[in-house]
Amino acid sequence: MTLGEAGLTLAPVGRETVQDRVYSELRRALISGLFAPGQVLTIRQLADALMTSTMPVREALGRLISERALEALPNRSIRVPPISLERIDDLLRTRILIEGEAIALAAPRMAAANIDTLRGYMTQWQVLRLGGDPATVDQEAALNQAFHFEIYSACGSAVLIPMIESLWLQSGPCTRAAIFAFSEAGESDSAHFHHNMIDALASGKAQAAREALVADISRPFAFLRNKLLSKEIAA
Repeated sequence: MTLGEAGLTLAPVGRETVQDRVYSELRRALISGLFAPGQVLTIRQLADALMTSTMPVREALGRLISERALEALPNRSIRVPPISLERIDDLLRTRILIEGEAIALAAPRMAAANIDTLRGYMTQWQVLRLGGDPATVDQEAALNQAFHFEIYSACGSAVLIPMIESLWLQSGPCTRAAIFAFSEAGESDSAHFHHNMIDALASGKAQAAREALVADISRPFAFLRNKLLSKEIAA
């Protein structure tokens, strides 16, 4: 198709490429915490696991490095960024700013259907928690993501959503590490923060919703921070 006097053309849009699918799957894995902080990844291992060639994996990893979800090492290997006090504080501070604004914007825009969807997610979550099966961690992580993005999608900002997605991409390994840290410490991951968010959103109370969100996302980061500090003291 030719447009205008300059003879500019648009190429036909093809179907999703293998690279796009590889990128989407690696992105999903990072957000859900499939890879541990500091874990070294090799192109060949990933290609074998995804049953594809190395080229789309290499290209997808390049995109994820540019998004700061992964980092390239001097020896050409790639790893998930390790947990450090600086990284924990930086991610938490930024998530509070961006996601706090998103939930505040969403509060007056939440419809009854949105609230019902959130309550449905919590019902599913409670069933998983009552089961006590550690193998349900992935399902719990997926429900947690769905819960939060049901809220953020109502904020009315096309700019904030990709920023939040990027933050979740970088936070996934840390969040997953916190889940296992809670388990080691014998702590249960209470859902009352989510219920507080639902109550605030159902009433259109933006500040209360923001406060509940901040408490929710701060808890795993604070736990990891304390764990790192205790290790430094012990060393």
